Amino acid sequence: MSGEMAIIAALVLPILICGGIWLAGRVPDIREGVTLVGAAALFIVAIIIAAKVSAGESPELSLGEAVPGLEFAFKAEPLGALFALVASGLWIVNSFYSIGYMRGNRERNQTRFYMCFAIALLGAMGVALSANLFTLFVFYEILTLSTYPLVAHKGDANAQRGARIYLMTLLGTSIGFLLVAVIWTGALAGSLDFVPGGLLQQAEGLTPVVASALLLLFAFGVGKAALMPFHFWLPNAMVAPTPVSALLHAVAVVKAGVFTILKVAIYVFGEEILNATASREFILGVACFTIIVASLVAMTKDNLKARLAYSTVAQLAYVTCGAMLADPAGFMGGSLQIAAHAVGKITLFMCAGAIYVATGRQNISEMRGLGKRMPLVFIAFFVASLSIIGIPPLAGDWPKYELMQGAADAGLDYVPYVLILSSLLNIAYLLPIPILALMPPPGSGEPAPYKRPGGAPMLTVAAPCFTALLCFLMFFGIGPMSDFLEPATGERVPSAYMDAAYIEGVEP
Repeated sequence: MSGEMAIIAALVLPILICGGIWLAGRVPDIREGVTLVGAAALFIVAIIIAAKVSAGESPELSLGEAVPGLEFAFKAEPLGALFALVASGLWIVNSFYSIGYMRGNRERNQTRFYMCFAIALLGAMGVALSANLFTLFVFYEILTLSTYPLVAHKGDANAQRGARIYLMTLLGTSIGFLLVAVIWTGALAGSLDFVPGGLLQQAEGLTPVVASALLLLFAFGVGKAALMPFHFWLPNAMVAPTPVSALLHAVAVVKAGVFTILKVAIYVFGEEILNATASREFILGVACFTIIVASLVAMTKDNLKARLAYSTVAQLAYVTCGAMLADPAGFMGGSLQIAAHAVGKITLFMCAGAIYVATGRQNISEMRGLGKRMPLVFIAFFVASLSIIGIPPLAGDWPKYELMQGAADAGLDYVPYVLILSSLLNIAYLLPIPILALMPPPGSGEPAPYKRPGGAPMLTVAAPCFTALLCFLMFFGIGPMSDFLEPATGERVPSAYMDAAYIEGVEP
């Protein structure tokens, strides 16, 4: 398959899957079979695109102009290929999980659920493969609109309220800030194309004040990145079913946000202009503030999904932090964080969903004794927690190393302290959960009874166990991943810090 055909397939497959789900809506087995086969096919296409990029190719596709000067154009490059791999790969896992969860929890409107999921993946693929800001913006909004019904899935007052906050925040920031930044960039540069080294290098009349204003508009216009104070939509969206939470936090939505931040930093501003932009350090400070404050808020939440939601807010800010370090190691750390956090956080949410389906419990304080009933679920939760914390040999360790090197290269000595404090706070709000589950329940000393006869469906247990294993495997794949991403992020300067982190057989 040619690179151009692979891009076409990545965009057409989700539409075909959506249509197939609709046609098979009255036959659940066929409907879910279409979802699984389609998800696997999309992942294969993403692998083909990544292989083309790894071989030094840059597949391109143009679908023509919406209006003169605004072209629907797509181009595969390392950062986008990584995002496409993460989103499509985790869609397979989440689809298996969704079958167990939606059936086990007897959820309604399952056909609509799977259809919206497919369109959300169309949005993610479009964002990942966009060749210019116009195309990215259109698919960014497709992703927002397609996930709104998923957040409102339950249909009760809380779901409707959470969905309204979700939609108003993401549309408000994108139209009020991001769209303005896109139009302004086009007026300055005469183009909206992503350019290695930075599109704004060719901008006429770009002053330091204008560059700072543009960076602020981009940073706060990408509401999906959940940078404070535009983070509140994410905890409110936790009223959705757990597979939707996994989509929001790991598969597509927030990853599209931080991916956009990275892509703008690398291909619109570029390292040179970004380093000369005054608002960069302000946004870096906001990212560090978000990391610490969101972690502190997470510690106060008894509801498991709410705690994980604030954890996501903090972990996303790592990517923004990497982008604002404006050096190759920072860009690399942010890129690796997209993949590492996706695998770790989807594991945590799938564990939360398995617990809910089996027992009906959502609050951490009610989970004493569940470790005996659900050992595999809590082992997976423990492994994913260690990855989020950044403990080797798990995937979440490497992004922190790269971010620390980036901070050292940039002379920003306070950033490593923020990352270390964040890891300590991660320990404080994540590890007590599996520890509590191992403690005997109050009263009779018997484990909590199951809400559902037989406990959690097999698929809701197998899926997080598989992604917990991926947390290990990704740690040892850092060399190939770094080599793959380096053409986009730039060549890093070796440092004594990274030399000290060297592990035989694993070269950072």
